[in-house]
Amino acid sequence: MAQVMMKGLNKKYDEVHAVKDVNLHIRDKEFVVLVGPSGCGKSTTLRMVAGLEEITAGEIVIGDRVVNDLPPKDRDIAMVFQNYALYPHMTVYDNMAFGLKMRKFPKAEIAKRVQDAAEILGIQELLKRKPRQLSGGQRQRVAVGRAIVRHPQVFLFDEPLSNLDAKLRVQMRVELKRLHDRLETTAIYVTHDQVEAMTLGDRVVVMRDGWIQQVGEPLDLYSKPANKFVAGFIGSPAMNFVDVTITEAGGAVWVESPGLRVRVPAARTDRLRPYKGAQVTLGVRPEDIHVASASDPGEYAFDAVVDVVEPLGSEILLDVKVGPNTMVARVEPTVRVKVHQAMRLALEPERLHFFDTKTELAI
Repeated sequence: MAQVMMKGLNKKYDEVHAVKDVNLHIRDKEFVVLVGPSGCGKSTTLRMVAGLEEITAGEIVIGDRVVNDLPPKDRDIAMVFQNYALYPHMTVYDNMAFGLKMRKFPKAEIAKRVQDAAEILGIQELLKRKPRQLSGGQRQRVAVGRAIVRHPQVFLFDEPLSNLDAKLRVQMRVELKRLHDRLETTAIYVTHDQVEAMTLGDRVVVMRDGWIQQVGEPLDLYSKPANKFVAGFIGSPAMNFVDVTITEAGGAVWVESPGLRVRVPAARTDRLRPYKGAQVTLGVRPEDIHVASASDPGEYAFDAVVDVVEPLGSEILLDVKVGPNTMVARVEPTVRVKVHQAMRLALEPERLHFFDTKTELAI
């Protein structure tokens, strides 16, 4: 297998600068996920690695070879697309074997590789069927099998699960994770689904408007987002953001907004004291808001009015009004509240996030 290095990677389409100065080192056998909203440059980056898009500037290294000028067939990569791209007139076996036949592999070797891949994916009984006789999940397995038989240095996945229904997507996600552990291949995976990114990736690359915003392990992105965009993108439901003013009273630093007055934890006061009198953005995740009890300190509790109740079985999401601001709280399924009911909530002080209002960088 091989590492992949992108150095100063840029892509321009006339006036549109789609990918901007991407520098990324993907280690051997690592599963890296590129995630971001539509139009952020993640698929374009993947297609440049595959050789399907010309590079405007920069360098791509796969293994120890610079591949900028190599055609896709010589890059030793295999790609799995969103639309499966299976030949409808061929059987599953012939679809999986096609690339090997084009490379003039011996028949015995082709048969062995196809059988091995079919066994790994659990599709041995489908080898004689045509794609039209398969479900969406089965077609996706065949598309992955066609990539596996190549024994490539790098696997490239371009939103491969987005055509599947929600339940099947979860199932295929688990299978892809298991597959990567078994094959131990280098993989680059593109998705717009942050849950997919968090569950699949050894490391996750968050992109926006062609720029890399942050690279890190999933839980690092969740607990230590570099900026407001990453904080809002990673996590479901999204982080709550409230514009607050920094004040100082009684030797403590506070953040204040209509209906909300919270003491800044001692460990964070030195960073926030320079913002005294100015506005910053307070970020708090829905799971870090709970129904207040007698044991909660008053400086982390506040009054709210329930706007919407979303019972999900294992949890309840509450959309609440806090002064003029709307926040989402994730509470225990045993909580019983009604719309328009007033209630007291509390924050987890150690899990508060603060962002510079102008730069949107984490403070």
